[in-house]
Amino acid sequence: MAKFYFFNRLKVLSRRDKQVILIIGDLIFLPVFLWMALSFRTGNIFPIQEIREDWWIFVVIPLTSIPLFIHFGLYRAVLKYMGVQVILASMKSVTISTLLVGFGMMVLREGSFPRSVIFIFWFISILSIIGMRYFAKWLLYSFANNYHSLIHVGIYGGGVAGAQLVQGLKQSNEFLPVAFFDDSQSKHHTFIHNIEVYSTEELKNIIKTKEIKVIILAMPSVERRRIKEILTLLKDFSVKVKSLPSIENILDGKVNIEDIREIDIDEILGRDVVVPEKSLLKKNISSRNVVVTGAGGSIGSELCRQIIELKPTRLILFERSEFALYQIHQELLGNENGVEVIPVLGSVTNEKKQTELFTTQKVHTIFHAAAYKHVPLVEINPIEGVKNNVLGTYYSAIAAMKANVNTFVLVSTDKAVRSTNVMGASKRLAELVLQSLAEIQSKTCFTMVRFGNVLNSTGSVVPLFRKQIKNGGPLTVTHPEVTRYFMSIPEAVQLIIQASTMARGGDVFVLDMGEPIKILDLATKLIYLYGFTPVSSEYPNGDIEIKFTGLRSGEKLYEELILGNNVSETEHPQIMRAEEAKLSWDVIQDTISQIHKTVNNLDVTKIRELLVKIVDGYNIHKNR
Repeated sequence: MAKFYFFNRLKVLSRRDKQVILIIGDLIFLPVFLWMALSFRTGNIFPIQEIREDWWIFVVIPLTSIPLFIHFGLYRAVLKYMGVQVILASMKSVTISTLLVGFGMMVLREGSFPRSVIFIFWFISILSIIGMRYFAKWLLYSFANNYHSLIHVGIYGGGVAGAQLVQGLKQSNEFLPVAFFDDSQSKHHTFIHNIEVYSTEELKNIIKTKEIKVIILAMPSVERRRIKEILTLLKDFSVKVKSLPSIENILDGKVNIEDIREIDIDEILGRDVVVPEKSLLKKNISSRNVVVTGAGGSIGSELCRQIIELKPTRLILFERSEFALYQIHQELLGNENGVEVIPVLGSVTNEKKQTELFTTQKVHTIFHAAAYKHVPLVEINPIEGVKNNVLGTYYSAIAAMKANVNTFVLVSTDKAVRSTNVMGASKRLAELVLQSLAEIQSKTCFTMVRFGNVLNSTGSVVPLFRKQIKNGGPLTVTHPEVTRYFMSIPEAVQLIIQASTMARGGDVFVLDMGEPIKILDLATKLIYLYGFTPVSSEYPNGDIEIKFTGLRSGEKLYEELILGNNVSETEHPQIMRAEEAKLSWDVIQDTISQIHKTVNNLDVTKIRELLVKIVDGYNIHKNR
């Protein structure tokens, strides 16, 4: 805007130019302050007689004050960031200058000039010099920016984190904090760093009048359920919502602009994470040799991160993707716990390689996370899907038995229950393989952990939605009624590790995923949190469209976690044990033999028919 051109020109001046302007200003105003003091003392606005007789005092005041201002660093303070040092420097400089002039008057026996004027001058000068600098700071960096380029920000949370955050925001060239919001009535209409605190009932009016574009949640220690309630409240306003990390992640006691992040999707879901049992976490890992297959994947890499914190003797990363293996290996190298990390390129379908690896490395525990998991891709490539998911699990399990591995844990999926797709059916068959192996031997404890979708995993819906929003939409949802279970990757991995320690052999553990979430609701909430409005019958001129594409081949409206109702509790509140039908080892052996032949013959029809025959609940024709 043109009216702020002068202010913006001042802001971009060099520091030396700004110092020269301040010195010239002080040279002019110090005699003015003395004249004001003389006027107050004499009651005469224009005390010409006194000024004519004692003009030398008006010259000495700036000549003694300016060098003192320089000495005490008054001109070294950067206007934008100045604080208490300006007040102290001003008080010291003016006080010493006043005392020197007063002493000079006594030595010269100046009788006509009222000595009390000097003390009035001292008071006026301190207030004016400090006040003018803070006024200039407000004029250049707050007033002008209010209407120019900065994004107006509201901070939800008037605690320590919010107070620290506003200091950083005030110094930024992007954000301008204009309001606080807090649940506590005692804070309403109080001020934090000169910014007023409002109640939630005032949200709509304040957001509109102060033109707030971003709300930052500054409540790092609040429960997720409360965060969800606040997000539900804020979705009715066209503001972008951001957050600070949890209190555990703010280690230095300070909050910076760099700490601001996008809202985590698990905060939208509002599920509070159950604190893990440390004894369960360590049992199969601490001081042991551990293998993670599929170590470069979403679940596999998080398994590696958490396992290394539990101090195994050795962690072996088994992965077929060179790039994925390189990434996780580089991340874990030089870990603080001094754990030896060994990267191994290889496929889980290579039994001989795995047998040799597990034997030579004296492996105690295996977390089998290697799998093809994307439903549409496996549906198009069923041969590779079954080969990797079924034969890969079979060969890994046989290798574990031959190497006398203590514990073998399969990472499974809710799509294995009454599956309508090849991916889910292949994972259920992998479960059946381990259940049968558990029946015929006791050296290796085979177990599996079944759960739903993990948030922000590779190829999952949340990163896709974020990308689509940033591109302006539309967001693609397969069906308005489709629902899924969701859990964060770290939480899922914690529960997998804990479940593995409760296994007796052949167990199917099911994680408590909470309530299923409508994908349409998830998409709508994300749009609101980015400060946009979804297109709907209520808002036909909204910002982002949601487009329904239809269920994909093999996709279900609803997912399930158990095949029957025979579920028992475990010592962990979020882990259940499901009792499900098993197949004999003879049937499994025959099935593996048939799969092997079918895979070699690349017979897609035969592989689907075989899955229908063996996997209870798999329907090849449903949703096709």
